[in-house]
Amino acid sequence: MPPNITNEAAIERLFTAKKVLPEWFTSTFLAQISISKIEQIISSIKTELGVYQKIEATDSEYIITFAKGKVSSKIALDTEGKIGYLLFTPVTAGIRVEDAIAQFKKLPGKVAFLVTENKSEIAALNADKPLAVASAFKLAVLDILQSQIAAKKHSWDEVVALKSTWKSLPSGMLQDWPDGSLITIQTLASLMISISDNTATDALINIVGRENIESVSDRNLPFITTRENFTLKIPNNASLLQRYLQGNTSERRDVLAQIDKAAKPDLTEFISSKINIEIEWFFTTKELCNLMEKVAPLPLMSINPGTGITNPQDWEKVAFKGGSEPGVYQLTTWLKAKTGKKYCISATWNHDQTLDEARFVELYKGVITGLKERN
Repeated sequence: MPPNITNEAAIERLFTAKKVLPEWFTSTFLAQISISKIEQIISSIKTELGVYQKIEATDSEYIITFAKGKVSSKIALDTEGKIGYLLFTPVTAGIRVEDAIAQFKKLPGKVAFLVTENKSEIAALNADKPLAVASAFKLAVLDILQSQIAAKKHSWDEVVALKSTWKSLPSGMLQDWPDGSLITIQTLASLMISISDNTATDALINIVGRENIESVSDRNLPFITTRENFTLKIPNNASLLQRYLQGNTSERRDVLAQIDKAAKPDLTEFISSKINIEIEWFFTTKELCNLMEKVAPLPLMSINPGTGITNPQDWEKVAFKGGSEPGVYQLTTWLKAKTGKKYCISATWNHDQTLDEARFVELYKGVITGLKERN
């Protein structure tokens, strides 16, 4: 028997009725959350956002519009039309790129920001300034890999055996796989981008050749692996780090040749360690958008569309790569609108103090929402 009320009507009733009634919900739902708590949530939304105006269905959720903002909702009704599942999520308000620049300027430390539309710049703040970008550097590794595959030096279905010398620290999972595990190049690239697997990344740097990545990134000499980055930063290797920082490119390569003999890094050593971005990968937001433009068409770029940042249903195609470590936060997103327009949004934040990542992400999301509203 179909429900005697639609999803839209069930949600609308919550915000327009004088009182929220328990008979609108299944007993299972009320066993998990009390009617008084439900009333509190509804009241809080109405107090913050004002009078209810309308509800619209999208492919995956419902957007509820109020006088002062919007909320997204997901709902499920049982056969009697009672609510068995209900979720409300704030909708980030759209931000004009000009306003975003003003807000980015208020952040402490160094910030770079770029928005392009069909490869033409429509907003920029320090877009030519190189900053530490953490795992966003992996776009450069993928770009070289894609070029070598096009030149038939490698193939996506090529199988390699996992080497112990490639193993790094998380993020990722390949560091826990047995030595000699057989993996395709496609899998390595997919893991590198979708879950930022550091061991997959170091494997690909070794496979494509460090020197080939350096040929398109001469600022980052030598082009270090994630394992080298971790190893140089731990306290037990302080003397090695100083030799590296004080050396020229040739001397730095000599230091990297000793990495396997140095004290092995442990993830716990980075939990409360001092912020250190002297050893990093440095790119401009303009360079990151150029790299993203080249690799965005690859199917693997959409495995992780930037969960919590972009709603893939709002766009024809989404490609994403970010990066973070203490003192560094980076986000780069490529979007193809359903109108055909293509956008790249890239923002980097460096600071020697703890970053307010939530504030940065909310501002970034607001820019993407604003671009969606333009289409």
